[in-house]
Amino acid sequence: MASKSTIAKMKHIEELVERYAERRAQLKKEGNYGALARLPRNSSRTRLRNLCKLTGRSRGYYRKFGISRIKLRELANEGMIPGLKAASW
Repeated sequence: MASKSTIAKMKHIEELVERYAERRAQLKKEGNYGALARLPRNSSRTRLRNLCKLTGRSRGYYRKFGISRIKLRELANEGMIPGLKAASW
């Protein structure tokens, strides 16, 4: 499980990205890179990291489900995800 501070940091970055999205798009369209550089760094979309919604794990993340591979497998074995079951042979 990721630390609570990491999860809180990503939440804060998501809010900044959302708040400055229109302004960043406008400045890019105008080509005003000086003003763009003065915006907060964390307002850039590239600063976002995909985290598992349940555990906060950043690696092995499945975009389709929004969770990590480990949690996906656990939920699939329990039958909590419709139409999905873990392979075993």
